[in-house]
Amino acid sequence: MDTTAVRQAARPGIRLKRRGWLTPYLFVLPWMIGFVSFTLGPLLFSLVISLYDWPIAGERTFVGLQNYTRMFTDDPLFWESLGVTLKFAAIFVPLNLSVALLLAMLLNQKVQGSGIFRTIFYLPSVISGVALAMIWAWVYSGEYGILNYFLSLVGIAGPDWLREPGWALAAMVGASLWAQGSMMLIFLAGLKNIPGDLYEAASIDGAGVFTRFFRITLPMLSPTLLFNLVTSIIGAFQQLTLALTLTGGGPSNSTYFYAMYVYENAFKYFHMGYAAANAWIMFLIILTLTMLVFRSTGMWVYYEGEVKAKRAGKRRRKAA
Repeated sequence: MDTTAVRQAARPGIRLKRRGWLTPYLFVLPWMIGFVSFTLGPLLFSLVISLYDWPIAGERTFVGLQNYTRMFTDDPLFWESLGVTLKFAAIFVPLNLSVALLLAMLLNQKVQGSGIFRTIFYLPSVISGVALAMIWAWVYSGEYGILNYFLSLVGIAGPDWLREPGWALAAMVGASLWAQGSMMLIFLAGLKNIPGDLYEAASIDGAGVFTRFFRITLPMLSPTLLFNLVTSIIGAFQQLTLALTLTGGGPSNSTYFYAMYVYENAFKYFHMGYAAANAWIMFLIILTLTMLVFRSTGMWVYYEGEVKAKRAGKRRRKAA
């Protein structure tokens, strides 16, 4: 058979194979275009803006790192807002994870009507931030608030939650804990993936409820816990809507979160360059905290596949 004819017959197949490697990229191309246009592009542009004195209207002047220097050395609001945010995060993140996990464990019980309860607990997550703030403004009101009404039934005179510096941050934490739907469902999905055989074997061995929780549930749920921990930290640093609508950062800046500090520099004082520098510092803080969390995962996150691989490696070494 003529080899030239064979080569010519094979060329269409080769061309199709060469074109085939483009197919996966064509599927992800719309996402890549959207990511570059609406995420990566604005992110890099904000880094450029942070090096300028960039008003909304008027001449833009290159100032280099002066925005960052001013932030750290000549702006007490930077440190005050950062301190409030760190305090809020230190209280909110553990409580947020604990409440979401508790609700997920309750909804994981095999009881009649559990689907209805899941829907009820998820509903607050679909309420808009402004509507949620209006609800909590009514709950926390010192004059006609329902919370103080219930406290009065047991003889306690409740404070004016949103107007007293000592209570305003605690009120913000309580309002932020309300929408647990998404995190609760993630925990619930993680609980569903834990084999029931582990609990049965532990019960036969005489393990109690707390032993099963700390020795089975938490280790098996640790990857899910890691994801929710990181997203909770990010959410704590981006807290804005509730503070903006409930307290406006007051009283006495006790709820003046870092996100509000960035927002006001950008859209109240129109210092876009300075606000961009603020936002980049927030990004670096969140990145640092996230990296610290991931560096600690070796001590508390359990991946079943990795453990099996390590055990298999030990067995092979012993056999050798």
